[in-house]
Formats: sequence, structure tokens, C-alpha cells
Amino acid sequence: MEEIEVSSWLTLDAIKKAADTIETVGNLQTGHSMSVFCEIEEDCLELCYSDSAANVLRRYEDRDEFDVALEQRKEEVGDAPFEEGKEFEKDFDGDEEDEEEEETEEGFQVEEAEEL
Repeated sequence: MEEIEVSSWLTLDAIKKAADTIETVGNLQTGHSMSVFCEIEEDCLELCYSDSAANVLRRYEDRDEFDVALEQRKEEVGDAPFEEGKEFEKDFDGDEEDEEEEETEEGFQVEEAEEL
């Protein structure tokens, strides 16, 4: 892996615009960093935006190294992998309403609540 410090988000944005985005991990509105995993031709890149540290451009040697870095970043941010068959507790707040959606003539969706 090669790593280059980038001083401007505009530089990262220009690279991102030219690349094919694979996945984005993190969010600058809710956290301090965001990584955009992307490809330009044969190059696998990670564009690291940060509001609290240096911005970084990482270039990975191959797709396997790129995929490992993507999974590591997901773990760091807390993006857990989907577990099939996992059951969640029901929310018991006392309101038992079913909502149906109808489409109007203008193409907008209107929600109507039905009491049971």
C-alpha cells in the first residue's frame, strides 16, 4: 500500500469524480472521517476525508488488499456485517397502527393510517 497526504478535500473530490466508487464508509456529518473506496482503471484507491486529521489517498497493490482494507474500515466505523436469521425484539409502545400507501394521480405517495 502506498499512502499520500492530501491537503484539500477538493483534490479528493476531483479524484472521486474520475473514479468508479465501490463503497463509502463513514460519514462526516455524524463522525470525523469518511473513506471512499474506488477504482480508476487498474488502481484500487481509498480516499480518506477527515475533519480532525490529515486527509489521505491510499493506493492498494491488488484487489485482495483493497477488500481487506474495506472490511477493516467497516469494523472501525461500526458497520457490522449482516447476520441472516437474526431476530429483533418488537417495539411495544402501545400504538398498533398499520399504514398503507396510496399513489395519487400526480405520482406522489400519500400515507393513510388505519386503526385496528
